[in-house]
Amino acid sequence: MKKGKSKEARTVETVKKNGRPYANGSEKSITKRARMTEEDVAKLKYCCEKLGKTESDIIRLGIEAIYQKATG
Repeated sequence: MKKGKSKEARTVETVKKNGRPYANGSEKSITKRARMTEEDVAKLKYCCEKLGKTESDIIRLGIEAIYQKATG
C-alpha cells in the first residue's frame, strides 16, 4: 500500500468567487488618464469631500453634465 494522500485529497476544485456586483449592471473596464494642474486636483478633491463621492464618480458626473448640455 502506498503512503500519501488519496486521489480525492489531491484533487482541488476551482470555484469562481462571486465579487461585488457592478453598479447598475455596467462593468467599467476602460481606464483613462488625464493631465491636470494642481488647481484641478484641488477642485476635484474638494468636490469629492463635499459630495462624498469618489474621484471617478465626480469625473463621470462632469462628463454627464457636459454631455447633457451638448445634446440638450
